[in-house]
Amino acid sequence: QVQLVESGGGLVQAGGSLRLSCAGSGRSFSAYVVGWFRQAPGKEREFVSAISWRGTVTDYQDSVKGRFTISRDNDKNTVYLQMNSLKPEDTAVYLCAAALNRDAMIQGRVRSWGQGTQVTVYS
Repeated sequence: QVQLVESGGGLVQAGGSLRLSCAGSGRSFSAYVVGWFRQAPGKEREFVSAISWRGTVTDYQDSVKGRFTISRDNDKNTVYLQMNSLKPEDTAVYLCAAALNRDAMIQGRVRSWGQGTQVTVYS
C-alpha cells in the first residue's frame, strides 16, 4: 500500500498560480497511476487530473485543461499539479490518489488517498 501526503495548498487571488505536491512512500509508488481529485463544500468529489506511471499519459477534467499541468518525478516519488490562471470555482480540498490503472483512477476506484490540501481562490 502506498502512502500519500499532499502539500502546496493555500490562499491565492484569481489569476494566480499554485503548485501542489504529492509525496508517496511505500512499495512501488512508481507503478501506480497517480492523480488529483477535489471536493468543494456541499459538492461531490470530482476527478481533476491523472498521470500514468511513466508520465507519458495524462488526463484532465475539461474545466482545467490548458490551465493545470500534472507531472511526476519517480526518483523523488512525487507528483505535481501546477495550477495557473486560478478561478474562484477552483476552490476546494485537493486530494492525491493512487490507482492501479487509468480507468480505475477516473472512475474513483482508488487504492490510496492523501489527507488533502486546501486551495482557496478569491476574486
